[in-house]
Amino acid sequence: MICQWQELLLILPVWLRGEVDRLQDLSVNEIRLRLHSPPEVIGNSQTVILNRSITAEDLSFCINSATKYSPWTSGSITDGFITAAGGHRIGICGECVFSGDKLKNIVSLTSVCIRVAKDYPGITEPIQNLSGSVLIIGKPGSGKTTFLRDLIRSLSNKNESVTVIDERRELFPVVSGRFVFDRGIHTDVLSGCKKSIGLEMAIRTMSPDTIALDEITGQEDCLAVQSAAWCGVRILATAHAGNKSELLSREIYRPLLQNKIFKTLIVLQKDKTWKQEVMI
Repeated sequence: MICQWQELLLILPVWLRGEVDRLQDLSVNEIRLRLHSPPEVIGNSQTVILNRSITAEDLSFCINSATKYSPWTSGSITDGFITAAGGHRIGICGECVFSGDKLKNIVSLTSVCIRVAKDYPGITEPIQNLSGSVLIIGKPGSGKTTFLRDLIRSLSNKNESVTVIDERRELFPVVSGRFVFDRGIHTDVLSGCKKSIGLEMAIRTMSPDTIALDEITGQEDCLAVQSAAWCGVRILATAHAGNKSELLSREIYRPLLQNKIFKTLIVLQKDKTWKQEVMI
């Protein structure tokens, strides 16, 4: 397992760093900070609640530190999160500011959820007879991004040209000009690029065998994926669904399924097990 642990600690208020560092052996997955409540450090099998309450200043420090003191320049803030150095995702709750029907900002922070980015090279090695496009599904926290990252790396090292549309900078984050996680020999990464734009750019300019992207969440994403698949490239993607039945019941994914875009379905469980199914 690979984790940019020191980058994670630097996000936290100074008083909290030592407390969290002492809990590293828990295999920390999340750190939850709620205004006027004690921090929660959530590991694989145990949650530890610390004995000092979080202040508004603590929450502001996290955001400022993660964004190098330019918090509201991040385009992803309107999606309720920021991706910090090391690939750690910071979910944000507070007062939402709208302009018409569009979210413009989140102010007066009340909660921060830091999801710890980890890499597990080799976890997709048991996959057999992989062909066609692949959709990886699972509930939040089941490890979709981690699984996708290793699958990208595996295919890339098998001489397949892979272009990654890393909109949230979580698959292959960059720190000090270097990729945090091994991306494979034949992988190209478009960081911070909107999926619909990145898919078109990749096809036109990179001649990939495969295009990979994390979290298909909207109709625009689905239409872009469908268009790319019809251009003859393999698609690797993730989506939120607990099982195949849930996936089939979600209207947003119906065009992708009806048009048989994905041949292979990987279903992840929260206990980190998974199963492989044939979609078509």
